[in-house]
Amino acid sequence: MTTWTDRTADRPISLTAPSGIDRAAHHRLDEAWLAAAWSHPSTRCFVVSGGQVLIDETPDGATELVMTPSFEAPLTEAHRYFLGTDADGTSYFALQKDSLPGRMDQSARPAGLREAGLLLSDRDAGLMAHAVALENWQRLHRFCSRCGERTVIAAAGHIRRCPACGAEHYPRTDPAVIMAVTDGEDRILLGRQVHWPEGRFSTLAGFVEPGESIEQSVRREVQEEVGVAVGQVEYVASQPWPFPSSLMLGFMAHATSTEINVDGDEIHEARWFSREELGAAFETGEVLPPYGISIAARLIELWYGKPLPTRGAF
Repeated sequence: MTTWTDRTADRPISLTAPSGIDRAAHHRLDEAWLAAAWSHPSTRCFVVSGGQVLIDETPDGATELVMTPSFEAPLTEAHRYFLGTDADGTSYFALQKDSLPGRMDQSARPAGLREAGLLLSDRDAGLMAHAVALENWQRLHRFCSRCGERTVIAAAGHIRRCPACGAEHYPRTDPAVIMAVTDGEDRILLGRQVHWPEGRFSTLAGFVEPGESIEQSVRREVQEEVGVAVGQVEYVASQPWPFPSSLMLGFMAHATSTEINVDGDEIHEARWFSREELGAAFETGEVLPPYGISIAARLIELWYGKPLPTRGAF
């Protein structure tokens, strides 16, 4: 039996491919091992700042993270995060700094994950996604939520401990659902958020609330945003989305009603499209397709039956 997940294989979802990195979580509390790994000549590290890293083009036209041996790295003791090891035993670390280092050759440039995630190898994209997520959590969760004391970094960047009350705090991941909704005529429902420009349409999405299942979240979000009732919900695939700390859970959902009533707060406009109507709207530029690293494009492609055009994509 072919599942929705099987049908994504020819169009891989960004940030989900195997990176070849073993996160080696069992080493995070071993300070002696971490010190030895950091001082090893094969160890590589890179700086992350404000969700950005330095990337550079190789002579063969590929794009890669700018990494240096650990002995050439800028000083930072507290904000050094162990990301894992590869099959050759090379260890990788990310260094959180207030700004990215300069490059004398001026060939490297800063980039965020939305851009770099499309250009980097699976290994580098995986390392960057891990580092960006840790950096954001570290910057925003410096104080204990139990007693208010300033916390300290532990477990090579994966725990913050409170020296006052002993609480341990872990990186948060916020589950969010994203869904391609279809009706009985096999049309797809796409919406335009209030802050998007004219013509920019994509799938609906929203955060899972406390005490509800992800299927319930799909139905609630669609009902709240566009007033459409949803019945059957089928899981497709997930995607890490560190903007700043989400995990996108992708679904195909079947509508049991078709009348649209947008909420006006999050969704400004929503429309049903047949494949022919959506294709024509792409051709004229009336609709700008989602592209880039979001799972949204893959969900639409599952229904559309072919890759989306890239002209005007975001």
